[in-house]
Amino acid sequence: MRNHFIKTIINRAKVNKNIFLMVGDLGYNVVEEFADTYPDRFLNVGIAEQNMMGMASGLASEGMHVFVYSIANFPTFRCAEQIRNDVDYHKLSVTIVSIGGGFSYGNLGYSHHAIQDYGLMRLMPNMLIGAPADLNETTNIIDYILKHPQPSYLRLDKSFNENLRKVCPNIKPGKWVLFKKTNSKNTILTTGNTLQYYKKLIKNSQFADYNIYSLPLWGHRFKNLQNKMLKQFNSVVTIEDHLLDAGFGSWLKECKNDNVKTKIKSIGFNSKYLSIVGDQNYLNKKSGLYFA
Repeated sequence: MRNHFIKTIINRAKVNKNIFLMVGDLGYNVVEEFADTYPDRFLNVGIAEQNMMGMASGLASEGMHVFVYSIANFPTFRCAEQIRNDVDYHKLSVTIVSIGGGFSYGNLGYSHHAIQDYGLMRLMPNMLIGAPADLNETTNIIDYILKHPQPSYLRLDKSFNENLRKVCPNIKPGKWVLFKKTNSKNTILTTGNTLQYYKKLIKNSQFADYNIYSLPLWGHRFKNLQNKMLKQFNSVVTIEDHLLDAGFGSWLKECKNDNVKTKIKSIGFNSKYLSIVGDQNYLNKKSGLYFA
């Protein structure tokens, strides 16, 4: 997804002269094409994420749309105060691009595991979370946030480079995007790259007849849009590559009004495995995101 992201903003920057890319001393063999094509709209600030976020806010206050690119936890937890006070509070057009959602960098250990980032970013009242399932959703999210500048968080898997749908979905914040339709009153709702497990879900007798949706754009401001969809189903199962506490499933449960009887179950990571190191598939399976 990271290469697709860079190619997309290179293309969009041909027309949109306000696109600016910042990196924190990483992204080698990925970001060079943008840097070479638009050297006056690229800056490597070094290992200084807090300064990077402050600089991005300054540029955004002058009309630029700044993409701040780094590995998972570094542009989020390391500079949470700058995101809260500079970007979100002032509603600036800064897109925080997090590479390596979930256990994408599993073999680098806990410091690189992005399994608490939803919990942090969804607390920001003005933040739009973009969690694409595939390359098409990535493109559509980028186009949406460029058309509607605002504080945004783009969470990308490091290496998933496929399209799960033949047609690009029509997306907007809070809108569930249909992937598989059945006659069942039960549904699966994914966000981010967890939609890729649909084949295993369909084979699993427990979920074989479930509808499947993705929710690529969501956040604090879009809770009131969820009850209309929830009412259509008896049960909803959320799937996320994030700790269950404070994640996507928790967000959906907070959305539900008292008069909505839909049961919500969440599948995600168990916190007791935080100390384990391994590749993404191993850690997903070990931590609870596994479908036989």
